Amino acid sequence: MCSALCVGAYAQNDAQKAAEAAAAAIAGAPKAEVKAPKPNYWTNSLVTNINFGQKSYSNWAKGGNNNVTMNAILNGNANYAKDKIVWKNHGLLKYGFLYSEDKPIIQKNLDQMLLESTLGIKKTKTLSYSAKFTFMNQFSNGYVYSTPGKPKDAAEDWEPSRQDWRDARKLKSGFLSPGTATLGLGIDWVPNKWLTVNFAPLTGGFTIVLIDEPGLHGENLRKNYGMKLKKEYEDLTKDLIPSYYRGSRFELGAQLTVGAKIKVNDNFTAETKFIGFSNYLQNPQNIRVYWDNLASWKLAKYFALTITTNLIYDDTVLIVDKDYPSGHKAIQFYEGLQFGFTYTFATKKK
Repeated sequence: MCSALCVGAYAQNDAQKAAEAAAAAIAGAPKAEVKAPKPNYWTNSLVTNINFGQKSYSNWAKGGNNNVTMNAILNGNANYAKDKIVWKNHGLLKYGFLYSEDKPIIQKNLDQMLLESTLGIKKTKTLSYSAKFTFMNQFSNGYVYSTPGKPKDAAEDWEPSRQDWRDARKLKSGFLSPGTATLGLGIDWVPNKWLTVNFAPLTGGFTIVLIDEPGLHGENLRKNYGMKLKKEYEDLTKDLIPSYYRGSRFELGAQLTVGAKIKVNDNFTAETKFIGFSNYLQNPQNIRVYWDNLASWKLAKYFALTITTNLIYDDTVLIVDKDYPSGHKAIQFYEGLQFGFTYTFATKKK
C-alpha cells in the first residue's frame, strides 16, 4: 500500500515540476511585438451625382419636343494635417448636355471646372499662414444656338440639317478660353468645422484665352474676355481679329475666398463657395465675383435631388447678344435642378 502511495506522490510531484518548467519556459519566451497602427494624416471624400432626364410626346395637343438631358457632378476633397502643416485640396467638376428633337445636335448645358489647393502653416488653433492656388476653366466649347436662316433658293418644305444648326451657333467659350489661374499669399481662418475664410492680399494670376481664330460669325473671344491688343496693333481701330489680341493677361491684386459646408442631417447637405478678386493694376474698385452653391437632398439610399447655382460678375467680360452686338457688362447666372444617382466615397482619419 505504501508503495502505491509513494508512486502516486512521485508521479504528482513530477507532473507539478513539469508544469512549472513549462510555465517558466513560456514566461521566458520573447514576446511578439504588436505594431501600433500607422497614423493616417489624410481625410478624403468624393461625392458623385449622375442625373438623367427625359421627355417624350405623342399626339400631344399642347405641343412639345422630345428631349434627353444628362449631367454629372464630381465634388472631391483631399486634406492633409500633421503637426502644424495643413494641406487642403478641393475639386468641383460639372458637365452635362441636352439633346432635343427640334435641334438635331447635342448641346452643352453645363460645364465647369474649379480646382483649389491651400498649403498652410498653423499659427494658432484657427489661423494659418497660407499659399492658395485657384484654377477655373471649362472642358469644351460652349455656344449660343440660333435658328438657321432659310436659304433664298430653298424649297418651301426646307428644313435645316444638322450642319445648318452647327453653322448657326455662335462660339462663346472653349478649353482655356477663358481659363484663370491665381496664386495668393495670406492667411487661412477656420473657426469651426463648417466655415473656412482665406484672405490673400498678395495674389498674382493670369487669365488665358487660347482661341485665336474668329468664329463662324466673327466671334472674337479674346476681345470679349478683356484681352488687350498686342503692341504692334495698338493704333488700329477697325478690322480687329482675335490674333491681334494678346492671349493672356497678368493680374495682381487681393483675393477673398469664403467656403461653407453645412450638414443638416444624413440626408441634406449644402455648401457654398464665394471668391472675390480686386485687381490692383486696373479698376481695383470693380470686384470680380464668383459664387457657387450646391445643395443635395437624399431621397433614397442612392438617389438625391440636387440644386446648383453659379453667379459670375467680371467687368472685363463683354456679353454679346442681339440687343448688344458690341457687348455689354452683365451678371452671369446659372441654375439647375436635377434628380439622379448619388454616391459618396470617403475615408475617415484614424
